[in-house]
Amino acid sequence: MVEPYVDRFEEDGSRIRTFSSDIDSDELIWHRDKKDREITILSGVGWKLQMEDKLPKELELGKLYDIPKEEYHRIIKGKDNLVIRIWENGE
Repeated sequence: MVEPYVDRFEEDGSRIRTFSSDIDSDELIWHRDKKDREITILSGVGWKLQMEDKLPKELELGKLYDIPKEEYHRIIKGKDNLVIRIWENGE
């Protein structure tokens, strides 16, 4: 399976992940991560994060979001490319 994003790994251990505005919304599926993550929104307009059993919330530039490991969530497509910085914690 081809991932719906492109990752660039940084020297500080984080990664920069880019989702293209050309992506098909069907590729943005519910999923769980194996590690706790913190993400910061670097750019993107109209994109949303939906956590399990919650309503979608619009992602705000510069805001830090915590995504606990093994919790279902998904990204909902916005208007332009979404660029986020990801830090993973724990095993």
